[in-house]
Amino acid sequence: MFSIEHEFDSTVITLVDEGTAPLQEDVIINAFEECVTLTQFDARTDQSITITLSVNQLQDLAAALDLPEGVYQRARQPR
Repeated sequence: MFSIEHEFDSTVITLVDEGTAPLQEDVIINAFEECVTLTQFDARTDQSITITLSVNQLQDLAAALDLPEGVYQRARQPR
């Protein structure tokens, strides 16, 4: 299950783990114009962990999901 909310400066997507236990904590994705953050609560440390991806890293991740094992470099579009 997931939800999508549009805030003033970002789009917030929350991914909720469903199914059989053990379940993972929710993942909150904030999509800003210049980056994307992924946040998940870590019960072992009682803290939220945040990872920040640049737009290029996010595009690389999306491309990597459909590729076989290997090393790749996407062609960058000129601005």
